[in-house]
Amino acid sequence: MVLRFSNIPAGGIRTLHLRSPPIRGTSVSMQINTLILGAGAAGMMCAAHAGPGALVVDHAKAAGEKIRISGGGRCNFTNLHASPAEFLSQNPHFAKSALSRYSQWDFIDLVASHGIPYHEKTLGQLFCDTSAKDIIAMLRHEMAQARADLWLHTSVDNIHKTDHGFDVTLTRQGKSIPIKTRNLVVATGGKSIPKMGATGLAYQIAAQFGIDVIDTRPGLVPLTFTDARFKPLAGTATYARVTANATSFDEALLFTHRGLSGPAILQASSYWQEGDPITIAFAPQDDLRAILKQARETTPRKAMATVLAQTLPARLAGYLCDELNLTSQIANFSDAQIDQLCTQLTAWPLTPSGSEGYLTAEVTLGGINTDALSSKTMEAKAIPGLYFIGECVDVTGWLGGYNFQWAWSSGWAAGQAITAKTLP
Repeated sequence: MVLRFSNIPAGGIRTLHLRSPPIRGTSVSMQINTLILGAGAAGMMCAAHAGPGALVVDHAKAAGEKIRISGGGRCNFTNLHASPAEFLSQNPHFAKSALSRYSQWDFIDLVASHGIPYHEKTLGQLFCDTSAKDIIAMLRHEMAQARADLWLHTSVDNIHKTDHGFDVTLTRQGKSIPIKTRNLVVATGGKSIPKMGATGLAYQIAAQFGIDVIDTRPGLVPLTFTDARFKPLAGTATYARVTANATSFDEALLFTHRGLSGPAILQASSYWQEGDPITIAFAPQDDLRAILKQARETTPRKAMATVLAQTLPARLAGYLCDELNLTSQIANFSDAQIDQLCTQLTAWPLTPSGSEGYLTAEVTLGGINTDALSSKTMEAKAIPGLYFIGECVDVTGWLGGYNFQWAWSSGWAAGQAITAKTLP
């Protein structure tokens, strides 16, 4: 779907249109309370709490596709340690309200109430025991209980603000369907993983209504090097500390044909900006100085690569020794040389050429400027009835279930606010 904005005077309300006219066969307008764009984690969560009269639409063939593929098909649905400290935003305080009012413990209770078995992996990450589809089924059940409808294979043709809400034209099954809705919730996600249907539609809707969008970029994404320097190490993994712009993560690092990946790199990538260096500390859990000096006493004839291979993967140890020209036996290294080597191995500077981009990025950094939204309700301050939730907002979590928790919390906050408005 290719979108454009109609030309009107600056500051006026604009209408979102297709380049080509909508399909003929328009029926009488449907009147509903809430229209939710996007049947992902945030959209379905919102529908479950927005009260009767909610309609969720998505151009995909199935709901919750990103949920389905997440966590290797097991869905890392939240994190035991989720707090505002693990989220990036131009306003680091914005997420506090939603995260505190609907926390990881609330979602865990919901999962447990549906009898979904789950387990904890490292660093507080919670995964389904069986399948991510359990989470999708749970959300669909909650939507049904709330009498919310779901339309798939449905696209958005235009959106117009009215005195009583919004006029939205949808296309479904070849027909143009006009909708009148009091509330419009944008839960269409960001630009990450376009093969799953990501379009950046939320940012176009924001622009239509004069809402600022923080520049977006890929987050939780592998970093690349154009010189293919790590091709000999492709497939090698090791535990490391990766630092980008003074923020460090101790997790697994994976060498690839294109560059670097693994949890430590993905985490650091959200803090990395193009052109910036990163530093890698190998074996941060070990005292390399003590290990090397002891080896010099006990096995002085061993080559440095052989000694390092006792702590690092053998291929990596050999590669580093070649890079640093360490071809001598360890007996020939003085204390000062060992100290220098350890400094190099615990602060190895690298400057990535770029990243793999939105194609493989797990999230989109930046997005709808939180200054334009209520942190309590997710409603646009200047456009009553318009809400933005989930990944499209300038709130991005760490790897490990944090972004799903933001989807649950922000979706819940908007749903609660809509319900409160409709109560007598």
